[in-house]
Amino acid sequence: MYYDTELNFLCSLMKNLHLPVNIIEYPTSEPPELDFGLRRMLYKEPDYQKTLSLFEEPLKENTVFRIKDEYLCNYLLFALPETTPSKYLVIGPFTYTEITEQMVLKLAEKLSLSPRQFSQFHRYYSDLPLHSDENTLFAIISTFCEKLYGSIESFSVETIERRLSDNIEPVASRPDFQEPEEAFLSMHRLEDRYAQENNMIHAVSQGLVQKAEMMMGNNNILRMEKRSADPIRSLKNYTIILNTLLRKGAEAGSVHPLHIDSLSSRFARQIEQISTPENAVALQKEMVHKYCLLVKNHSMKGYSLLIQKVLVRIDSDLTADLSLKTQAALLNVNASYLSTLFKKGTGQTLTDYVNKKRVEHALFLLNSSSMQIQTIAQYCGIPDVNYFTKIFKKYVGKTPKEYRDGIS
Repeated sequence: MYYDTELNFLCSLMKNLHLPVNIIEYPTSEPPELDFGLRRMLYKEPDYQKTLSLFEEPLKENTVFRIKDEYLCNYLLFALPETTPSKYLVIGPFTYTEITEQMVLKLAEKLSLSPRQFSQFHRYYSDLPLHSDENTLFAIISTFCEKLYGSIESFSVETIERRLSDNIEPVASRPDFQEPEEAFLSMHRLEDRYAQENNMIHAVSQGLVQKAEMMMGNNNILRMEKRSADPIRSLKNYTIILNTLLRKGAEAGSVHPLHIDSLSSRFARQIEQISTPENAVALQKEMVHKYCLLVKNHSMKGYSLLIQKVLVRIDSDLTADLSLKTQAALLNVNASYLSTLFKKGTGQTLTDYVNKKRVEHALFLLNSSSMQIQTIAQYCGIPDVNYFTKIFKKYVGKTPKEYRDGIS
């Protein structure tokens, strides 16, 4: 097909946004299960073609359907041209807004669900993918359909909103009613969430900032069953879980616990200060960004155990005696051997590495404090201010005073 490349890209994009995407055929002998088993749990063996009222006959061509079904689930659906038999692309189910417990209770009451059904029902909505930016999502679909159908004028948009009948027959009173299996409905979504969590850990372990931030874009990583009536406490709990996931990601990225614990502890304090949903979202985004940067800046991958110990000692205290002689003595190895090993492992001499770290810290202090330059030199482990100035100018091209003057 002439649009194969674009279709593959769209499917990958939807999956990265954690939105279910399927390509289905019409007619089909087996109706597609497009709702993660919700109707099968409610109605035992439903006919999905009739239930969704989409596949009783071929869909209109050159039409994008925006569907909200009677179970609060959203779908985007359109026909793929030049396919035999006819194929349709279905995105969903998902929701544009957070589905509250009150909404779930109201729906369950209308359906007259049994207690076990309600437990599964409630978990279903806790795990339903959320995409809060409806306009951006539809802009993506519209751009794809321009390629698909030729231009923006070549296709139309049709909105379908279904509601439960006021005189709906209670599910639990139907002749074919059966209590659902314990994990029938939730197993797929639970497996999916764990897969997403593992993908997040992997992205952080590689220091892939953009990928990790994209995965957090719709907060699907943290969507799970609420265990507190207080929404702010729930947000705090979710953010604590995220902090744990990100910490595991940094650990998998070979970052020393010294750095991980420092960042994790700082975020733990900030989490308890969350007071609004906006605070929580902002902090979650910052956490993902900072953990990825932590891996990029402090990963020990590829370094021998001996070099890892040297690097950690340097990072832990720049004011210590970090000379080659002292480091070798502490590690009980020959100084010449350590020098060769360090240069081979890092691509620079130990002295250069230490000096660069000290200058980096000096830049931070010059930018964020009003300390005297003499004091900054001492904080960076170089008591001699003249030698500090010489080292600083070598790497920055300016003296510390010239640099500070430039800031002001």
